[in-house]
Amino acid sequence: MEMLGNIAILIAGFILLIKGADFFVEGSASIAKLLKVPSIVVGLTIVAMGTSLPEMSVSVSAAINGSNEIAISNVVGSNIFNLIVVLGVCALFNSVPVDKQILRRDYPFLIFITAVLVFFMADIIKPWADVEEGSSGILSRLNSIIFLFLFISYLVFTVKGALKSRKTNIAAEDAGNEKPHSLFISIIFIVCGVIAIKFGGDFVVDSSKYIALKMGMTETLVGLTIVALGTSLPELVTSMVAAKKGETSLAVGNVIGSNIFNIIFILGVSGTIHPIMAEKQNLIDAVISLVISIGVYFLTVRKRKLERKEGIVMLSVYAVYMVYAILR
Repeated sequence: MEMLGNIAILIAGFILLIKGADFFVEGSASIAKLLKVPSIVVGLTIVAMGTSLPEMSVSVSAAINGSNEIAISNVVGSNIFNLIVVLGVCALFNSVPVDKQILRRDYPFLIFITAVLVFFMADIIKPWADVEEGSSGILSRLNSIIFLFLFISYLVFTVKGALKSRKTNIAAEDAGNEKPHSLFISIIFIVCGVIAIKFGGDFVVDSSKYIALKMGMTETLVGLTIVALGTSLPELVTSMVAAKKGETSLAVGNVIGSNIFNIIFILGVSGTIHPIMAEKQNLIDAVISLVISIGVYFLTVRKRKLERKEGIVMLSVYAVYMVYAILR
C-alpha cells in the first residue's frame, strides 16, 4: 500500500513538473513578446530554461538532501535523452534542418562544456591513486562556480548577439504570432509554474528514492531512467509540437539550449550548494553523453538536417544504452 502511495506521488510529481514548466514557458514567452524580444532569445534562453526547470528542481532538491547521484545522473541522463530521443522522435515526423548559428556556436559550446564536465568528474589533476575507491572524482564548489561563470557568459553573449538583429527581426517575429497575455496574467503563469515545479521536484526525488530502495535499484539507475525521462518530457513535448508545426529550428534550439543549461546552470547551482561526488558510473555516462553529442553533431553538420533514417538510428542507440544501464 505504501508502495502504491509513492508511485501515485511520483506520477503527481511528474504532472506538476510538466504543467509547471508549461505555465512558466507560456508566461515567459508572453513577457518576451510584450518586451519585443526576438524569438531566438526566447528559443535559446527562456524556452530552454523553462523546459530545464524540472531538471533544476530535481537536481537542486537532491543536492540539498545529499542525494548527489540522482542530481548528476539526472542531468547526464536528460541530456542523452534530449539529444537522441527528442531529436530522434522529431526526425521521425519531419525532416529537421539545423540552423547555421547553432552548428557554428551553440552546439560546439555544448560539446565543449560536456568535455569540461568529463574532465571535472575524472579529477585528472589528482593522481588516480588518491581517488577514493568506487568514485572517479568530485564536482567541487570551484568547478561549479566555473560552470556558473560560463552560464552567465553564454547568456550575455547570446542575448547581445540576438539583439543586434532586433530591428530586422521584430516585424517578422510579430507577424502571425498569437497575441500575448497581459503582463499581470503572464506573471501569474510564471509564479504558478515555479510553485508547481518546486513541489513537483520534491515529490519526484522523495518518491523515486523510496521506490529505488524497495526495488533494489541504485539512485544512479533511477536518475538515468525514471527521473531523467520524467524531467525531459517538457523538452519532448515542446520539440514535437514545434516539429509538427514545421518550426524545426525551435525544436533543435530548445534541445541544445536545454542541454547547455543542464550542465552549466543546473550542475553549477547544485554543486555550489553541495559538492557532488561522481561515481565511476557517472563518469562513464558523461563520456557516453560526450560521444553521443559529437556523433549527433556530425550527423547534423553533414546535411545540416536530421531525417527519418537518422532518427531511427538515434532511437536505436538510446535503446541499446538503456539495456546497458539496466544490466550493469
